Amino acid sequence: MEQFDAAIIGFGTAGRALGGALADAGQNIAVVEQSDTMYGGACVNNACIPTKSLVESARLSAAIGGPITQREERYTAAVDDMDQLRTASRMRNYHALADRLNVSVIDGRASFVDVSHLRVSTASGTRDIEAKLIFIDTGSLPKLPSIPGVDSPRVFVSSSLIDLRELPRQLVIIGGGYVGLEFASFYTDFGAQVTILQDGDAILAHEDPETAEAVRKSLEDRGVTIVYNADVTRIDDEHDQVLVFAQVNGDEKRYPAHAALVAIGRTPNTAGLNLEAAGIELTERGGIKVDEHLRTTADNVWAMGDVAGGMQFTYIAYDDFRIVASDLLGDGSRTTKNRGAIPYCTFVHPPFARVGMTADEAREAGYTVNVYALPAEGISQAHILRDPVGLMKAVVDANSNVVLGMDLFCEDAQELVNTVKLVMDARIPASVLQSAVFSHPSMTEAFNNLFLPENLEQ
Repeated sequence: MEQFDAAIIGFGTAGRALGGALADAGQNIAVVEQSDTMYGGACVNNACIPTKSLVESARLSAAIGGPITQREERYTAAVDDMDQLRTASRMRNYHALADRLNVSVIDGRASFVDVSHLRVSTASGTRDIEAKLIFIDTGSLPKLPSIPGVDSPRVFVSSSLIDLRELPRQLVIIGGGYVGLEFASFYTDFGAQVTILQDGDAILAHEDPETAEAVRKSLEDRGVTIVYNADVTRIDDEHDQVLVFAQVNGDEKRYPAHAALVAIGRTPNTAGLNLEAAGIELTERGGIKVDEHLRTTADNVWAMGDVAGGMQFTYIAYDDFRIVASDLLGDGSRTTKNRGAIPYCTFVHPPFARVGMTADEAREAGYTVNVYALPAEGISQAHILRDPVGLMKAVVDANSNVVLGMDLFCEDAQELVNTVKLVMDARIPASVLQSAVFSHPSMTEAFNNLFLPENLEQ
């Protein structure tokens, strides 16, 4: 029996950071990771970093243009560049923990024996571990529909499609959520003909309707086909392509492609952990049940990141680490209830970011609101960046002038949204953004104009 002060199941964003913090505090740590290609977690290896590398390469490729054969060559080169980037990132993450004398990185699959014991299945056999504290950071897995043919070698999820070194000239995407839209955007930039099969009658149904419409128009103007009310029923292989069949408004349609991407969401990765042996309960949605300090229903076990069933963002996982570190090494004041406003962004072209409430959500919460909208075509920097597409839209409390939420579908949205988050957390009035002196030319200075009276929607 190997004994440790703490064991971390999963080498993700939260697990890596917590392992380092506990090691710095003098504890003896075991980090169990089932795949040697996943050190650092999904963000490093098959999500944020590699996909954003492809997003940037696709934008450059679209600007260059040229025949499809040249675009295919640039796509292959982009995949190679992406792979080098993520490999370097993975190894940096690995050595950040593995090079410490009081950290043992174990390649294997862990399961609970009881609340303080783990059994790890490795390539060379079984290892039994005892730990005073245990942390679960196993992430999430893509959901797959229960339809015939979903196991075709030409059907991919986001993490496997980016490994494809040959550009699929025709790509069908099952699901019009954030991931589906992002992949549609950058594969279109690479030159693929993209069709999205959306099971509802709109994309971004939970977003502001005006912003969602602007995103839809932008995608369709760039050549993306969006099919609404599409219920995918089966997938067939035929020669060198895949056929995706769907019921669309009562009629069966078929959509040929060189590859199909399933992007219908993700589910917490708890399979094989034997959580019941430790008395760890799940929520109705399949995540591990945690309190505001991320403690599970077992006294000495915490869960962090996607597996805890919260928002599936790597920066939330990192904040989970800070909450657990506060609980164990600090004063315990940091919790899931005081994160402040949570920004998010999907990297369509231009990117779409949001933080806080939409106008409808604010009204439902009892606020009287003022809504301001500024088209991107009215922003000088957007023209300089050759992409005056989209809009900024702000929701402001009519009584206090505090910003309640903002949509940013424009260049540099992924940066602008963080400024808005700070303004919201500090309850800084919108008038400060309107009157602040910002550098020129910049996207940030558009806040000066956004809150002018003429941009107030009636």
